Amino acid sequence: MLKEAVDALNIKADGVYVDCTFGGGGHSKEILKKLGEKGRLIVFDQDEDAKRNVPDDERVIFVQQNFRHLQRFLRLHKYPQADGILADLGVSSHQFDTAERGFSTRFDAALDMRMDNRQAKTAATVLNSFTEQQLHKMLERFGEVTNAKTLAKKIIEQRTIKPFTTINAFKQAISAAVKGNPNKYFAQVFQALRIEVNEEMAALEEMLEQSKEVLAQEGRIAVITFHSLEDRIVKNFFKNGSITEHERDDVYGTRTENPFTIVTKKPVVAGPNEQKENKRSRSAKLRVAQKK
Repeated sequence: MLKEAVDALNIKADGVYVDCTFGGGGHSKEILKKLGEKGRLIVFDQDEDAKRNVPDDERVIFVQQNFRHLQRFLRLHKYPQADGILADLGVSSHQFDTAERGFSTRFDAALDMRMDNRQAKTAATVLNSFTEQQLHKMLERFGEVTNAKTLAKKIIEQRTIKPFTTINAFKQAISAAVKGNPNKYFAQVFQALRIEVNEEMAALEEMLEQSKEVLAQEGRIAVITFHSLEDRIVKNFFKNGSITEHERDDVYGTRTENPFTIVTKKPVVAGPNEQKENKRSRSAKLRVAQKK
């Protein structure tokens, strides 16, 4: 949904825009086509590999940080407000396809899954140190694993025999707990691990809250999600103007005004051609809101 997301920003030639998830630079390339000489694009990506894709363009500022630090680094670069923010969530194709990063169940590699290699916590850290209760909660919430409690118990049991270090060894160790289609099951388990390792939900919530201050009047924020948990957070934030819905004032019966107007009443989904060419796009949902 490259075109849909970029078009939704209503780009002004001299505006300031933020690509929170630079990755391969596809969205940024489209934004730059619409920007004039005075326009600016600040791109965030915590993955060092993404730096190779930054164009030699004086209008671009690359920030090798998680987008949860959005406001801090915009201020640092003297652009405290932006006319548009774009975030394409989840794992990049490059990360999925690079075996040694440990994101994909297709390859055998170290249990890593870090989007930022500078951080210490890996998937192996989580599997070998979390309590049974923590594992249960993580698998249930982030992976929607049907037998999360049983799997958490199995993980604890197996790691006492031998600590988890590689993908294939982990898959083999928990094989007795697999329910239904193994590919789907392992995809859910790996999704839960990846979200936990990279603190994806907390980072998303922090970025959304900061967008209230960062966006200029009539500025837009466009977010592409790939699973229900992310989508629910974005949907409710745009609806309420806050991560936690404000309670009604007991004295005056009023709520804090939502600083956003929802642009997409229903999420935009990929067209049939894109879904055919890119299987990952089948679960993508684009939601857009505008600052009042």
